[in-house]
Amino acid sequence: MSDMFNKVGGLRRGYSVAAVNQFMADAKVSYEGKSAAVNAAKVLSVVFPDEKGGYDRVQVDATLDRLASAFIKRDRAEFVSRHGQQAWLDRVAERATTLYPRLLRPVGERFVHPGRGQLGYSAESVDPFLDLVSAFFNEGKELTANQVRTVVFKAARGKKAYEESVVDAYLNRVLEVLLAVE
Repeated sequence: MSDMFNKVGGLRRGYSVAAVNQFMADAKVSYEGKSAAVNAAKVLSVVFPDEKGGYDRVQVDATLDRLASAFIKRDRAEFVSRHGQQAWLDRVAERATTLYPRLLRPVGERFVHPGRGQLGYSAESVDPFLDLVSAFFNEGKELTANQVRTVVFKAARGKKAYEESVVDAYLNRVLEVLLAVE
């Protein structure tokens, strides 16, 4: 199989070529309806190992964004053809309401903190981003899937941090909702 993406220099680290190639092959089969192994949620949550000389992360991530959007658009079209547009909007609204409880928690307490001495995302950098999410839902402020997918948080420890995997899972749900209405 030829390279699907540009590779970083031999001394730099990028995504594992084999892992990305396998995931993309599985995604193609799933998108064509021949398997259910990959869906939008899986695309949004995939994590690739890194390796020296691997694929350029920016290119792969941009492709993952487009792939997730394609899965969601396909799912939306199938759902709307069976149940109607209003049912789709109701479904998206239901998913969006699951995001609200975290937005209502006090700053610094919106997610679980990592274990003692463990690194996590700085609460001081996550909380302002959650305020943007809140403004999107409550005030109609602009928030794009790309902003959510590319946000970078500072690192911190202890009570000044949030557990990375929990924040990432939450942001994946935000992405699902955003992509469903784009």
